[in-house]
Amino acid sequence: MKNITLPGTEENVSEFCLGSMMFGGRCNFSEAEKILGTAIEKGVNFVDTAPMYCDGYTEEILGKILKGKREKFFIATKVHKGLDSNNITESLNESLNRLQTDYVDLFLIHWPAVGMDPLEIMSALNTLVQQGKTRYIGCCNFPAWLFAHLNKIAERNGLAKFINNQVTYNIIQRGIEIEILPQAIAENIAITTYGPLAMGVLSGKYRLGSPVPVDSRGASSSPIVTWLSVFGESIESFIQLAEEKNIHPVQLAIAWVRSSAAVSSPIVGVSSLSQFETSIKAFDYNMSDVERKTISDIFNTEVKEEGYQLFPGLKYNFPRLRRNQNLLASN
Repeated sequence: MKNITLPGTEENVSEFCLGSMMFGGRCNFSEAEKILGTAIEKGVNFVDTAPMYCDGYTEEILGKILKGKREKFFIATKVHKGLDSNNITESLNESLNRLQTDYVDLFLIHWPAVGMDPLEIMSALNTLVQQGKTRYIGCCNFPAWLFAHLNKIAERNGLAKFINNQVTYNIIQRGIEIEILPQAIAENIAITTYGPLAMGVLSGKYRLGSPVPVDSRGASSSPIVTWLSVFGESIESFIQLAEEKNIHPVQLAIAWVRSSAAVSSPIVGVSSLSQFETSIKAFDYNMSDVERKTISDIFNTEVKEEGYQLFPGLKYNFPRLRRNQNLLASN
């Protein structure tokens, strides 16, 4: 497993960031233990979690499995309460208790919120860094302007700055290419990306002309139903390309994300050891620029800017929240 120096730090972490969202749900304790044991053997040391996963049970599972192995992992978790200083502090303290550790390596604001107070947020996070409860701080799902704004406030006030933005990225969802990825390269920001398989759409389980498996998320998830309808032919062409290359579609989809120069570590969530063993092979596949363009052209999902800075095609998971001009508390 290739290690990278996480941008903004001197930390060596695995390029594969193991997503734990399935632990405690579709993945029981025993299977999670096998996955983490194999991860250690394969050189994966970066684990992402959050207290809202299975109402905290995911963190509890990690705490039990990683007890006595804490130093082997770089652990990221997130705020799950409000964004005032008390809730930020309480959230981390509760996570530390479930994870059975004195500190996490990376503590992330999970989502922006309307009326958020940047100085209060950055001050609260800075206090947690000073207390040694987290080594670094970051955020998830922040537009580039908001990331830069909070870091500027931190800089003005001598506070710890965000080093990481965790965002969705896959062949279908490419909105971050407009500003977030260029910002990351220009300012040495760590970018961790989730959803490389677009909720399983790119995993090879959905085939054009075949019924959607009744036990899959595609049977009930509206985004998946939409993507299968809009990109059905592209998905089939993608799967066929993977077959021609003798590579699993999962590996090809992850390799596409990994091939972005701005992406530090793709986050890959798995619910079984077999899924982990399939996914990790993607990190041995070095995609060329020509291959990346070929795959991108299959889907034609690159965001097309139009008009006088209107950006009508810029698509985020929650566009109304991301474009809300009242996110910040009034001064």
